[in-house]
Amino acid sequence: MVSKAPERSRLLHVLSYATLTSAIVSSLGMLLVPTVSIEMHVSVSTAQWMLTVNLLVGAVATPIMGRLSDGPYKKRLLLSSLLIILVGSVVAAVAPNFTIFLVGRALQGLAYGIVPVSIALARRYLPETMVQYGISSLSIVVSTGLGLGYPLTGILGDVFGFRSAFIFAAIFLVTAVIAVWRIVPSGPDTQARASSFDFPGAILLGCGLMALLVVVSEGSNWGWSSPLTIGLFLSASIVLGTWVVVELRATGPLVNVRVLRNGDILLANVTAAGLGAAMYVTLSIISLVAQAPKSTGYGIALPLFWAGFVMLPLSVGSLGANRLVRKLAGRVRMTVLLLFGISLVTTSTTLLWLARRHLWEIMVWMLLIGVGIGMTYAAMPALIAKVVAAQELGSAVSFNQVLRTVGGAFGSAVSGAVLATHVSSDSRPTASAINVSLALGAGGSTAVFLSLSMFLLNRRQSASATSSTSTTTL
Repeated sequence: MVSKAPERSRLLHVLSYATLTSAIVSSLGMLLVPTVSIEMHVSVSTAQWMLTVNLLVGAVATPIMGRLSDGPYKKRLLLSSLLIILVGSVVAAVAPNFTIFLVGRALQGLAYGIVPVSIALARRYLPETMVQYGISSLSIVVSTGLGLGYPLTGILGDVFGFRSAFIFAAIFLVTAVIAVWRIVPSGPDTQARASSFDFPGAILLGCGLMALLVVVSEGSNWGWSSPLTIGLFLSASIVLGTWVVVELRATGPLVNVRVLRNGDILLANVTAAGLGAAMYVTLSIISLVAQAPKSTGYGIALPLFWAGFVMLPLSVGSLGANRLVRKLAGRVRMTVLLLFGISLVTTSTTLLWLARRHLWEIMVWMLLIGVGIGMTYAAMPALIAKVVAAQELGSAVSFNQVLRTVGGAFGSAVSGAVLATHVSSDSRPTASAINVSLALGAGGSTAVFLSLSMFLLNRRQSASATSSTSTTTL
């Protein structure tokens, strides 16, 4: 049996490894859509469901896993989730047809919920001096995993076929399960709050998010003004509104809605949704630019083997941001780091829109995006952890993760709608479609930056006015 001190010293490394594994699993798909379409004899639009079903399950599972992570069986939850993702990876790797393949991709959707579970474990078992750094590190690992997952997907898919990427994921998950089983403290968490699970809240939130994300994902195919799109959107709005009412009345809610009104948490959640949308537009378009032929006027003409490496600077930038945030955390406010990170994303997405004729330009801008995202993702959970009690941290962080996912789905839908309406004779997006999509990504980042700047400025002015009033009264 490993002693308690060494276990704690290695706990963050194991949690980071489990989170990295889940992030790499989440990255599987985008580069492989064309290949899966050919290999499994389905259309490209049908193959896109390998992304959609993964996103749907992730959005529904994440808040549930976050709430369960506030309970006493954190290690059991993490192990069970990793094992289900492992089964999904194996199913996807050996699937004889596209329907079975989608089942595997659906099971892999639980990867989105690993972050809040890992953060809850870090908050509970890490020494107090390491908690803030540990939470920030685990959040940054997500973008790091994406930056590593894309190159691995490209290499494996090009050399050994698309199934090899899922086989690799399964092997990676086995090692993560072993590491978690050996190092994460066993037994129930005696400090966890005992409460019944909020089944009505889970059902309402799951149904509402599923309806919303189906509309976002399929609206461009159905038509944004079609009765089906409008009806499903209204249904999602009604269900999610009902969910808020139910959560306000519940004694042990799935998500403590009242806490979400706190200024710092509101700041983190608005940033998660807005930046998720803007970032996903940019990253999804760049993956197309990397593989498109030069005859399109915008393509770099990289083979699948090398296309994933375009995302590698994103990982490098995120790792650098992790070290920077660790050094600045005690001297600079998290709100300042949040705003600075978004300003970097805004600047680099704008440059990516305006200057991408050469591969080196794209790589540099991706590096800066990685730094900005790393700082932003590190600041968001740290802001939440400052305000939320340890017993509710998992649900609060998971809701932030859900907003990232929903924002990303909206970004994907916007870019998909633009690309669908601007198609050239060879069925590829036109140069104008790429320009408009990247402009939307840059504009979205700018809108988030300006909104947060005004929010922080108004809050500072309100604080100054309150201070002046108190001084005058004295």
